Amino acid sequence: MKSRWPTHQLVGNFRNRGQEWQPQGEPQKTLVHDFPDKELGKAVPYGIYDLGRNEGWVSVGIDHDTAEFAIDSILAWWKYMGSKAYPKATKLLIMADSGGSNASRSRLWKIGLQHLANLTGLHIQMSHFPPGTSKWNKIEPTFRTFEPAISAHWQSYA
Repeated sequence: MKSRWPTHQLVGNFRNRGQEWQPQGEPQKTLVHDFPDKELGKAVPYGIYDLGRNEGWVSVGIDHDTAEFAIDSILAWWKYMGSKAYPKATKLLIMADSGGSNASRSRLWKIGLQHLANLTGLHIQMSHFPPGTSKWNKIEPTFRTFEPAISAHWQSYA
């Protein structure tokens, strides 16, 4: 299982470089600047990718990327997907980038991992990719494949 440090996504109908056909003289109104909409806020995705099953899980928060959010996302993945896919599992290997909520030096992340282990009964092994090596991280191409679709979906909530 791999986790990924999320990027913030604006929610709303923002202008983009794509094209959409509209009836002549009826252009769709969009927000010109990429400033967060105070009413809609922003979406914070945290993705988990199961290499063995080639399946992904994305939790979406509405505030900030925190260690607690990352742990809650992994716990949700375990509850709804992981424990069903691996009912006899006793160990969980988490491989993550070295930044954000799951940074290797984050005390809150380490405390959260212990809490996760206590809740699930799993022995958790953590492995961080060194900074600047995300291009070799197998999760990155996977997320780049479906992240535009997720972003487009969120932007439709205007």
